[in-house]
Amino acid sequence: MSTLAAAPARTGQVLADLLPASRVRDVALVLGGAALTGLAAQISVPVPGSPVPVTGQTFAALLVGTTLGAGRGFSALALYALAGVAGVPWFAGGASGVAVSFGYILGMMLAATVVGALARRGADRSVLRMAGTMVLGEAIIYAVGVPYLAYAAEPDLSASAAIAAGLTPFLIGDALKAALAMGALPTAWKLVKR
Repeated sequence: MSTLAAAPARTGQVLADLLPASRVRDVALVLGGAALTGLAAQISVPVPGSPVPVTGQTFAALLVGTTLGAGRGFSALALYALAGVAGVPWFAGGASGVAVSFGYILGMMLAATVVGALARRGADRSVLRMAGTMVLGEAIIYAVGVPYLAYAAEPDLSASAAIAAGLTPFLIGDALKAALAMGALPTAWKLVKR
């Protein structure tokens, strides 16, 4: 029987807590969360009329926050952001530095923290609660990313133009990402309980 299945799952835990506790575990999880987000960002599809591509990084950021919890989730996304600003080419499409889409990365840091805190309260245990958690996480990302886009774009975008370029084209894809998470995380908990 695996180590994961041996630990009883209880509210107050996230999936990562089922691994044997140590500082090495926590460092590895944070590094792994940052790397997963960087890899997912390479799944990048340009959106006509928008400086922001469709990527896998929002899904990864929410998955990292939910599975690692608030503290490690925030740390993983902060590491991802800082390393990318410092020159690691792992933002969307292999970019680095601060671009007009950097607000979404800041939003992902906040969203990972919030969904991680909710997961610790059991929000990742059922499909319905997971749906609400993912919708909230996506809303946080957009609440930071879209105003940043409006401010950082040259020339400045109006609120309606920023919404048209930085929110509307992504809603269907984000609904699909949320659906994946809604199925994956509650299923993972069911497997752990066996």
